[in-house]
Amino acid sequence: MNHTRLLIIGSGPAGYTAAIYAGRANLNPVLLEGLQPGGQLTITTEVENFPGFPEGVDANELMDNMRQQAERFGTKMLPNVAMKVDLDARPFKVSLDDGSEWTAESLIVATGSSAKYLGLSDEQKYMGQGVSACATCDGFFYRKKVVAVVGGGDTACEEASYLAGLASKVYLIVRKPFLRASKIMQERVFNNEKIEVLFETNTLGLYGENGVEGAHLVFRKGESDERKYDLPIDGFFLAIGHHPNSELFSPWLKTNEEGYIMTEGDSPRTNVAGVFAAGDVADPHYRQAVIAAASGAKAAMEAEKYLAQ
Repeated sequence: MNHTRLLIIGSGPAGYTAAIYAGRANLNPVLLEGLQPGGQLTITTEVENFPGFPEGVDANELMDNMRQQAERFGTKMLPNVAMKVDLDARPFKVSLDDGSEWTAESLIVATGSSAKYLGLSDEQKYMGQGVSACATCDGFFYRKKVVAVVGGGDTACEEASYLAGLASKVYLIVRKPFLRASKIMQERVFNNEKIEVLFETNTLGLYGENGVEGAHLVFRKGESDERKYDLPIDGFFLAIGHHPNSELFSPWLKTNEEGYIMTEGDSPRTNVAGVFAAGDVADPHYRQAVIAAASGAKAAMEAEKYLAQ
């Protein structure tokens, strides 16, 4: 059985930043990097809205720098996945995918959230080459270009409206004959001359030689008047929601209806003393690297206070 004072589960901006702060506080944290070291940010290319990089920075380079900084201050990195936890035990118990077990006096959960996709093979094929799940992250690269957004809720309408301020044309692909978004968001979409809503439309696939050049669509799929056609676009944005990676902890930690871990006020404290949540797993609203990093810093500072007690 291995033991650490502080175990950080997750390696995105929140996890790495928590490790940097905890390391500088001489807590000698252990961090589980999981299946996707660097988190969701690593599926994009260039990051232009992270402070301190006036010319932008490669996403993987940014996360690798954070990782090295955390290691510099004494963080032990493990390329493992947490498979089972016991938050009733003191110290907490965590079982890893290699069969090993760790105990920890404090935990920081920074497992992030995963964007929901349509399940098309082309989504992975063109990831970072025209396919994105974050308009705020990647919209700048589509200035004066034609893009499509998939979804019919508030998030999709917000993404479409944001992209309309950059792109020359935005198609909103909605599989139902109506929008699920709030009335005010619907009005913003319908009143924006750059946005065209394609109701009762499904995406069958994407095409392009060196990136996305268009989408294969079908109108009224399965109906007698079904019609398939190709829509030329430069970018394809998914806005059908995110799924917080919180299942492992939900038997103990309070979550909202969507599964996001609930924390006390503006703090990273959860309902279990000694367990803190940071980043997208506890953030249903913003999902930005800089905000996740800030929450990681807060979680480490709270963990330091807890351990000092």
